[in-house]
Amino acid sequence: MRIKIPVVLATATALMLTGCGGNSGDEAAAPGESSTLTVGTVGIGSDAAIQMAIDKGYFEEEGLTVETTVIANPPAGIAAAQSGQIDLTYTPSIPLLNALSQNVPLKVVAAADGYAEDAAQSEDLATVDDTGLYVPAGSSITDPKDLEGKSVSVPARKAQMEVTISKVISDAGGDPQKVNWMVLDPASALQSLDSNRVDAAALISPFTAQAGTKGHQRLASPGIEFFEKGAVGLWVAGTQTVEDKSEEMAGFARAINKANDYANNNPEEAEEVGAEVTGVPLETVQEGAEVYWPTEVRLEDLQRVNALLVELGFLPQEVAIDESLIVNE
Repeated sequence: MRIKIPVVLATATALMLTGCGGNSGDEAAAPGESSTLTVGTVGIGSDAAIQMAIDKGYFEEEGLTVETTVIANPPAGIAAAQSGQIDLTYTPSIPLLNALSQNVPLKVVAAADGYAEDAAQSEDLATVDDTGLYVPAGSSITDPKDLEGKSVSVPARKAQMEVTISKVISDAGGDPQKVNWMVLDPASALQSLDSNRVDAAALISPFTAQAGTKGHQRLASPGIEFFEKGAVGLWVAGTQTVEDKSEEMAGFARAINKANDYANNNPEEAEEVGAEVTGVPLETVQEGAEVYWPTEVRLEDLQRVNALLVELGFLPQEVAIDESLIVNE
């Protein structure tokens, strides 16, 4: 079921802690009983898969009751998961690697969303990427390298959108360090595009569709250009929680993979559920990019992001990761 529960989320400074990995304090359920897992979500369209796993009884088949709660952002969810306040949380791979670089004890349990193997070869990247870099209607900026010295809004500094847009600018021959980065939430960013208060803005669906309707121009699709393929959004848990609830985590992974496969094969139904869980009109969801739900997490995909974070200057060195990071069913 989907509920709102009071979770006292740790602050971002909790991500600096290295020795406070905890557990939820719950003992494993006896045979025939249901074990409850609390999962942090961020209220996006790809949450449709976990909701479908609940509604269709996939978790129940694994002897699990899953309760979801919307968290403020991935770093807050990571802090709550590693301390045992919640059992699992959604996070993209970039915040995960940032946390691992600070010795936060985490494990990857399953894929939450991402890109299909051939997504990067799509004729229109906007159909597979729910993020977009937009410039105002009538702007003279026609290439990402032109953003040097310009104002570009992102939802947060040094986070995923700045990272992915930095690669787009760098690939075009520009210098991301010469960009005037600004922090604006997507709604404010769209308003700033309308009034030409920013030269470019990072947006995510459904704001990307709204920007297109207003005549603003998509300069790049930074998500797919950065990640290329594979899992991007992940379900992660604190290492101690994984050790204490190994059977439950394996069951969670099996149920999620089943739901992900079902969602990929029933996109219209998944769109309806996505509209329901986000409160976004179905028509707006249908206008956005196609969501893809991977059924595996590959170390090579995480390593590719790991190397890019170093190349772009967001990490001083690659995080030491291997297959032990990923929980096998």
